[in-house]
Amino acid sequence: MSNTLISMTEPRFDAHLAHRIDPSRNMARFYHVVIEVDLFGDICLTRNWGRIGTNGRDHRQVYGTWNAAAEAMEKLVAAKQRRGYRPPA
Repeated sequence: MSNTLISMTEPRFDAHLAHRIDPSRNMARFYHVVIEVDLFGDICLTRNWGRIGTNGRDHRQVYGTWNAAAEAMEKLVAAKQRRGYRPPA
């Protein structure tokens, strides 16, 4: 748990949603990444992925600073874009 307070001027929420759809391979996937502050004041990077129309799977990581979480999110989004994920149309 973080002992530092987050200032009101710091962003409180950041998200990215991407889809990868290929009908020839019967592929319809989503990838959602969110940075948010939880009830304990921790900065969390939450990833949710799976087949479109399902709840998918979740993974949550806690970071010490908003910038560290944002850097991790940028790396994850770049990796997914290399694999063919694009923002929904």
